[in-house]
Amino acid sequence: QAHLVESGGGLVQPGGSLRLSCEASGLVLDFYSVAWFRQAPGKEREGVASITSVGGNINYADSVKGRFTISRDNAKKTWYLEMDSLKQEDTAVYYCAASTFPNPSMSEKILWVVWGQGTLVTVNS
Repeated sequence: QAHLVESGGGLVQPGGSLRLSCEASGLVLDFYSVAWFRQAPGKEREGVASITSVGGNINYADSVKGRFTISRDNAKKTWYLEMDSLKQEDTAVYYCAASTFPNPSMSEKILWVVWGQGTLVTVNS
């Protein structure tokens, strides 16, 4: 059974950086598109960044472009979210997710079939 575990969340000051990791087990990561989502209090879960399984195409939410970087290491069954220049509005629970579709949209959450339990990122001075 596929299982995802996030790590790397925590408290950081505005302007700071954090690196999230998501380690997968029970699946062959090469065949999965991967992504990061986040959910702030009182808001819907939204897509942050994704990498497709075919072509390695990368997509970012407009709110994080130029500040966040997604990457993956299939050999380690792990993908990452490097977050720089963090803002208070980045505060949320961050979830990693995987999809068997080759080019899934982050706006179609139903396509993302495996989810982690979430890790809290708090940006506050």
